[in-house]
Amino acid sequence: MTLPLPQSDPALVVRSTRIQDPGDLVSLIPDDAEAPVSWLRDGDGFVGWGTAAAIQTHGTARFDDAERWWSGVVRDAVVRSEVDLPGAGLIAVGSFAFAAASPAGGVLHVPETVVGRHHDVCWLTTVGTAAHLPTTPALAAGSGADAPVIADVRDGALSDNQWTEAVGAAVERIQSGALDKVVMARDVVVTSSTDIDPRHILRNLSGAYPNTWTYSVDGLIGATPEMLVRRQKGLVTSRVLAGTIRRTGDDEHDLALAASLARSSKDLEEHEYAVRSVADALSPHCSSMNVPESPFVLHLPNVMHLATDVAGVLHEDVSSLTLAASLHPSAAVCGTPTLAARDLIAELEQMDRGRYAGPVGWLDATGDGEWGIALRCGALESPSQIRLFAGCGIVAGSEPAAELSESDAKLVPMRQALGCGS
Repeated sequence: MTLPLPQSDPALVVRSTRIQDPGDLVSLIPDDAEAPVSWLRDGDGFVGWGTAAAIQTHGTARFDDAERWWSGVVRDAVVRSEVDLPGAGLIAVGSFAFAAASPAGGVLHVPETVVGRHHDVCWLTTVGTAAHLPTTPALAAGSGADAPVIADVRDGALSDNQWTEAVGAAVERIQSGALDKVVMARDVVVTSSTDIDPRHILRNLSGAYPNTWTYSVDGLIGATPEMLVRRQKGLVTSRVLAGTIRRTGDDEHDLALAASLARSSKDLEEHEYAVRSVADALSPHCSSMNVPESPFVLHLPNVMHLATDVAGVLHEDVSSLTLAASLHPSAAVCGTPTLAARDLIAELEQMDRGRYAGPVGWLDATGDGEWGIALRCGALESPSQIRLFAGCGIVAGSEPAAELSESDAKLVPMRQALGCGS
């Protein structure tokens, strides 16, 4: 699923107006919506549909080409906004491939209609051109999204046994001193006998995982717990997750597991590599930074992660997209050293990650925005087929069977959202 590459877009006319709270945002996406998008957390964020402008980019220049195109869109646009809040006014939603060689490339997409909420303030943004001025749509809940009828769930590039063998080979490579850490991912292909409605997945994800960022752009749908970078009025933040343990559902036992995770030398080592890679990438752009010495344990419904929030003050005017590009790929999704890990991923995973583990999010006309890492997600390959992804950080002390179990836990959100397992 790709969006068209425009050769010369007319100047956009953008209008954001304050509205009464419309209720559940996902339900507002029309039944026949073209190119639905979303970015939601704890009920706040936005949904959108329609395509006012879009660009597809490829290769090593995928971020730079998108940034250059966006600068032109912003320069020529006429924007009238009653709301000065994150996500209001002119925005573009985007996602980018993990690897430069991936044909998935990158996309920035300006929706024709956006409905947003920030705390108690709600707004409607419409986008058109001088020749086709934006009109105000009637907002109403759609007829609802039916659950897909799952027909088949199968291994992707590698079977369980093949993947654990690949993890074992990665551990051997690490123990030989070739690298410190590598993130190994696997895929699962789900086929439905009916069309898969993105709204059904979004509703289930946002309901079950409200503390994550639930996203949809260009057929990539998921709920990420990891904020790659947020830029807002000169401040930059990044939430780093690395080190994972599966929850049991027994609160007392889970507290004990959380304590063991916080003491695990294997997980702390993995986490340290990820934090260091983010801090090193942000440092050149910041006049000051705060990097906590120790992580905290982030509790999600299905897993717990070691987490660290890195923050800084920007000393230069770089957009959130440029910051996301400078951070990608972090050790949390690639490894350390980056080039050695990237090469080992290409050798052992035997699949194209597409936009899994790449930046996904949005930016506005000022360059502010939020970019998560595309985790806990699936990529629609056809109206009735979706490919799910999960990855694990591998270090010298990793055990392949335990990593397979961790990857299964990370597949739970999407499998539950589709109705094909737990």
